[in-house]
Amino acid sequence: MVSMSASHFPEWRSSSPQGWGAQDLNSLRSSQYRQVATLPADYGTVIEEVESGWVGAVVSVEAAGGVRVVSLEDRRGKVRSFPLGHGFLYEGEPVELTPPTPRAAAAAPTRTASGSVAVANAPARVARASRIWVEGTHDAELVEKVWGEDLRIEGIVVEPLHGADDLVGAIREFQPGPQRRVGVLLDHLVPGSKETRIAREAMQMAGAQGNILVLGHPYVDVWQAVKPHLLGLQAWPTIPRSEDIKVGTLKSLGWPHSQQRDIAHGWKRILGQVKSYADLEPSLLGRVEELIDFVTVTQ
Repeated sequence: MVSMSASHFPEWRSSSPQGWGAQDLNSLRSSQYRQVATLPADYGTVIEEVESGWVGAVVSVEAAGGVRVVSLEDRRGKVRSFPLGHGFLYEGEPVELTPPTPRAAAAAPTRTASGSVAVANAPARVARASRIWVEGTHDAELVEKVWGEDLRIEGIVVEPLHGADDLVGAIREFQPGPQRRVGVLLDHLVPGSKETRIAREAMQMAGAQGNILVLGHPYVDVWQAVKPHLLGLQAWPTIPRSEDIKVGTLKSLGWPHSQQRDIAHGWKRILGQVKSYADLEPSLLGRVEELIDFVTVTQ
């Protein structure tokens, strides 16, 4: 039998009489990683922690128990912390996170209109196969104004149905699947409404389980999801079912309402008052967030 001394494995020897020291362990850990680029953990930088798959924007870098940790906030507002260093991906490439640059560390937090952490100079992602459908153009414009930045980063396209009556046919033509989901936002989704029946039929389609989600808000029209105080109202006017709700609303407000261009101009005035999620009713906010999660969380 050949006798092997410690000299055959010089990398195993410790310079400390007591055995392994912190410096030796750190050196061994570092040697397990190939040389990768370093990246300052600047505020707002979106990165992925490899082991957990957690993706989020940097919100802080702090010392905890003698170790620097970076905290990452995902798009749903949840925060997790990880040791600063190796084990991260940036734009799909492995990086070693280093302490933030002083200027970036002192930068004031910024948010998108939806309340998510704003990501500076983030490129739009290539569109996913999944879609969010809304009933009309006004719905799509409102979603774009508040969630547009989030949707571009997520690669989600919002498309108007121009009426929900043939939702089942549209879904059948789209052919949804596990990587091709459909999230649908309907107006007036309340017990006994036409929209509730349409939603039920859609959710009962073959293959709908896990691939189709139909949600809605209680308002007859998405206009009413804008908080009325923005227009100096205590509440939106009640319009008889026999009258077009947009025409009736404009008439009640004393605005021009006789032509289609009057409706378009009235909507632009309403939409112009919306600056962020805080200007919308919670019953709409929650449904849109659920739909975004549904079409992105498993892809």
